[in-house]
Amino acid sequence: MTKAKYVDGFVLAVKQKDVKAYIKLAKEASRVWRKFGAIEYMECMGQDLIPKGGMGMGMVTYPKLLKLKKGEVVWYSFITYKSRKHRDEVNKKVMTYFQKKYKGKMEAAMPFDPRRMSYGGFTVEVGA
Repeated sequence: MTKAKYVDGFVLAVKQKDVKAYIKLAKEASRVWRKFGAIEYMECMGQDLIPKGGMGMGMVTYPKLLKLKKGEVVWYSFITYKSRKHRDEVNKKVMTYFQKKYKGKMEAAMPFDPRRMSYGGFTVEVGA
């Protein structure tokens, strides 16, 4: 497998009642991103989000960061690429695909509030 040099990361909140719909969307997104060249696509549902013992060290927890509401669950997701340029090429193809499929109604098709999603692109500085 090619080693990733660039990663897009996401943190978002999904209502528990919408988890199945989110997983369905995530499975489709995984197929599409990998079809267009992403190295890896991961969607991870939060489980152990309140640090215990010495792990807290004054951190802002994901639930606090997202202002998590009752009945919501945290998702941490990431997509890996060969480089930032490769990411830009893949994402352009992915966005074209989804814009054609959803014909300008992508936000309505999402089982979460994209305004509460946090996103960023990162260079891989240390990795196995």
